[in-house]
Amino acid sequence: MAEIKFTSKEHENFYKEMIQKSGNSDSYHRAFFYCIGISDTGRRNVKRVFDFEQDRIIPEGLHEGWQTGGTVRLTRLAFNLWNGYVEQGEESMSSPYEIFDCNYAPYFYEAIRLRYPEYCKELPKDRGSDGGWEK
Repeated sequence: MAEIKFTSKEHENFYKEMIQKSGNSDSYHRAFFYCIGISDTGRRNVKRVFDFEQDRIIPEGLHEGWQTGGTVRLTRLAFNLWNGYVEQGEESMSSPYEIFDCNYAPYFYEAIRLRYPEYCKELPKDRGSDGGWEK
């Protein structure tokens, strides 16, 4: 796997600590903790959106007072990468149109790469006129 790009040393340390605390380094946990850890606010409130004892997300955390426009986007993406979660009645808020409309977007690609490493590979330089999909 390629080197992971973190926003800061604090983000990297948080990610490593959460993987260790969860006891699981599968792609679900890697993507979730990477995403939540992008912001300091997300790092401080991880226990409000993730239940370590039950190893599950806490959807109610989306509506707490600590959430900002940016952190709610982080949380929605983290939840969606965890298990496909989209809030009923608010499905459009989990679309790329809504989620990627913030300064965290470059790091969202990294979270997606962590969740889907088998599909997120470098493309060959010359794929031909058909994009390299047809043989």
